[in-house]
Amino acid sequence: MRMLEYNEIKPKTVIVFDEEPWEVIDSHIFRKQQRKPVNQTTLRNLISGRTIEHSFHQSEKVNEAEVAKKEVKYLYQKGAELWFCNPKDPKERFTISLDVVGDKTKFMLANRVYSARVFKEDTIFDLELPIKDVYEVKEAPPNIKGNTVSGSGKPVVISTGATVLTPFFIEAGEKIVVNTGTGEYIERYKEGMFDE
Repeated sequence: MRMLEYNEIKPKTVIVFDEEPWEVIDSHIFRKQQRKPVNQTTLRNLISGRTIEHSFHQSEKVNEAEVAKKEVKYLYQKGAELWFCNPKDPKERFTISLDVVGDKTKFMLANRVYSARVFKEDTIFDLELPIKDVYEVKEAPPNIKGNTVSGSGKPVVISTGATVLTPFFIEAGEKIVVNTGTGEYIERYKEGMFDE
């Protein structure tokens, strides 16, 4: 494990603090009048999900947690639990709490393989979705003729159940590209768009 100086404790870093893994959500280095610099952080416990504020002083050091990535296949959601399996061994199933994944579930497709960030081989604390993904439009209100001036578009429901604001010409059955981070419509999907 690598030791981090107080000024290396930055967002997205995972540290060992009080013998538990914590993800740095936010950090801000500042000086109070004539005093030494302090790194004011917001930390999220990867086991309990609890969030705390903590100030690291210039003299403090912490261990960077060993974080790995592994592929997981999303199966379905049941209540507050998301079911996954090992893509190489479908019998090896496990759950991840909805608290861990958060709003990302709106854009997660069943039977899709995602990259998970893992602490100590078994504690999954984050899922990485592709920045852009393709979704089928399941429901779209009819387009009203001449309604191109009235605003930003119309809400449609995609295959995951999420609602996305699209241009008026998008209809049910079409495939669209959505930014999974912002939930914004990017464009109509064209065959071969994401082929390498």
